[in-house]
Amino acid sequence: MRATQTFPTSVAVAESCWYDTSRWPSWVDGLDRVVQTAAPYPDVGGGVTWESGPAGRGRVTERVVAYAPADGQAVEVADDSMTGHQTVAFVAVPAGVQVTLQLEYRLNRWSPLTPVVDLLFIRRQMTQSLARTLDRFGVRLRTERGPADLP
Repeated sequence: MRATQTFPTSVAVAESCWYDTSRWPSWVDGLDRVVQTAAPYPDVGGGVTWESGPAGRGRVTERVVAYAPADGQAVEVADDSMTGHQTVAFVAVPAGVQVTLQLEYRLNRWSPLTPVVDLLFIRRQMTQSLARTLDRFGVRLRTERGPADLP
């Protein structure tokens, strides 16, 4: 699943905001607080541990497995209910920067009903969560952007 949006700013500004984990509580859907950022984040080998609110995913860990400045990042992500691979990509476009957030996941618990529950509920919720994250990220970018930040 994936979500993509275009924002009227530069790749550098979008990337700087994305990798600043102190800003995450204002835009990452479901995130309540960042517990720890491990060096050399956002580079390969770094990571972030965060916690959701009471009705969320609990403790989530992200470990960077690929990073290319001005291009994007891939992380292995895990919580009690799933493990997965999440990527973020930044592409310069005439209107600014296109940001794509993509998640591939596997559920940790399996039953005969899991495929149906995943198809009807979980997949839709995860797709909506990616979209909400990008919506809120765009709001954060707009509040920080100045005239010099435009492409």
